[in-house]
Amino acid sequence: MTASPAASPAVSPWRGHDLGTRTVAYTERDAILYALAVGARADDLDLVFEERLRVLPTFALTLAQWAPDALGALGAFDTATAVHGSQRLTVRRPLPRAGELSMTARVAEVWDKGGAAVFDVEVESDHFLATWSLFAPGGGGFGGERGPGGPRRPERAADRRLTVATHPEQAAHYRLLGDRHHMHIDPGAARAAGMPRPFLHGLCTLAAVTLPAAGVLGSHPADLTELEARFSAPVFPGDRLTADAWDDGPGGLRLEASAYGRPVLSGVRVRFAAAPPSEGLSDAPRQHKETHGA
Repeated sequence: MTASPAASPAVSPWRGHDLGTRTVAYTERDAILYALAVGARADDLDLVFEERLRVLPTFALTLAQWAPDALGALGAFDTATAVHGSQRLTVRRPLPRAGELSMTARVAEVWDKGGAAVFDVEVESDHFLATWSLFAPGGGGFGGERGPGGPRRPERAADRRLTVATHPEQAAHYRLLGDRHHMHIDPGAARAAGMPRPFLHGLCTLAAVTLPAAGVLGSHPADLTELEARFSAPVFPGDRLTADAWDDGPGGLRLEASAYGRPVLSGVRVRFAAAPPSEGLSDAPRQHKETHGA
């Protein structure tokens, strides 16, 4: 007898869903406020002074926040319980100091984790490709593929250790850039989400880590070309992070960040392009070199 072929995995009806196109305008002021919100200092002139401004590539993620929010508004998952599981960003070209950015978005994939689903929301523009992975409890069990597993921590000892200091007002500042979910500012909303107090946006934490990562590589944070990470636990404003770092080829690092001994960012990969010879690194943010050997 001929064995019956195995049934193909089911596909979520949300897979491939078109979230439309949106054009978002921003000014130099927005880009400067973003840099300050993720950890730049007043003397980082090329990040906070319009005469020398270079826009941090992760600023694009605030401009594209409308896409995962739009999917939640459509009822794909419960916005009160869904969490931002991981983030990827590929930079295609630098963001201008100010202007308009046209983006298209879609649900690239929906993974079935059994008791939950993971929605991959992909946002694309001429300047970047970004993917939000949203973990939605109660959305699984439809018979789909489980999807890829998480990245593993390198087995060898870390090559270096970085520190990142957050500040008590950081979540309040960052939310003004677009992500105004109440759990980041209102104690009652944070408790309803299962947190003891308002917590920092995962994308703010991730962007903050890229600054010292650039410093140890002798790169400029605006030269970021690739970024990915998984959010393991919340960070609270004022927490001090410690990140083990492993060299990952030219311009690259892998990192695992912790606060109070608990992992908060895992599977972090960052890569920076080499600065043009004529540009140099004289204006690279100085505070982002607070590191010591492992």
